[in-house]
Amino acid sequence: MNAKSAWIEVALQVDGESAEAVAEVLERFGHQGVSLEQDGIPPDTWDEDQVPPPQSLTLRAYFPADDQLEASKAKLETALGYMRLMYPMPTPVYRSIQAEDWAEAWKAHYEPLRVGKRLLIRPLWIDRPLAPGDIEIALDPGMAFGTGSHPTTQLCLRALEDLLQSGQAVLDLGSGSGILSIAAAKLGAGQVLALDTDPIAVESTRDNAEANGVGQQVIAERGSHDCLLTSARRFDLVVVNILARIIVEMAKERLGELVRPGGQAIFSGIIDTQVAEVEAALRDSGLQPTARRRMGDWMLVEAKRPAE
Repeated sequence: MNAKSAWIEVALQVDGESAEAVAEVLERFGHQGVSLEQDGIPPDTWDEDQVPPPQSLTLRAYFPADDQLEASKAKLETALGYMRLMYPMPTPVYRSIQAEDWAEAWKAHYEPLRVGKRLLIRPLWIDRPLAPGDIEIALDPGMAFGTGSHPTTQLCLRALEDLLQSGQAVLDLGSGSGILSIAAAKLGAGQVLALDTDPIAVESTRDNAEANGVGQQVIAERGSHDCLLTSARRFDLVVVNILARIIVEMAKERLGELVRPGGQAIFSGIIDTQVAEVEAALRDSGLQPTARRRMGDWMLVEAKRPAE
């Protein structure tokens, strides 16, 4: 095998309804997760009302071009074939990525993006002048996904901008590139704990926090919510941008206890058909859903823990 072609990118263009299910299939074969990109986002959009709903999403995953390559492709296409019984399903597009370039390949698809009223998400390798009042988040996500382009991330950024109060203690579960942690710090959080089970994501969060001048405010560690349950640490604001099924599982494992009485939590990564199940799980965990936000088929749920 050519050592310079050690990775294969697989890309599928799907609608919002099928995106989560397809992402779960790709995760079985992908290395370090799946990239989700909303197609056709105007890079200089100021007003969130100008951002079109996600009619189309591109999912990308990378897997090694090793001796298992053909078997992996066959298994992937078999799984996608079963999904065609439920959703319209495109043919996956494959391309070889040279080993030294595979982690950089997706950068061609990443442009500066305005979110909410003040936030500007900028790739570190692209210069963009700031307007008065801009809050800039400069990122190099690497393979720790979280570029701001996906609707679930945009919903979280807007909710943080609206809800976060100065000096609050924030928990970011599933931090990825650190985009939400950095946004929280720049919006005035006193301390942010960023947790992710992927060591690459932890390193990416630390590097990006340092690059944005908030390395002292953002503490990135490997782990999940369960490592905090036996500690005394509780948070004014918890943000969780993960798959809906994982939110439900966490809620069953006492996730609500991490929110300080009177505190708030933000949950994203939810398709509209999953909202009722997620909200029921949150109530069982001691949280009270208070509001919803929508972007296309994607939903965000705001919740509070009643004050004691």
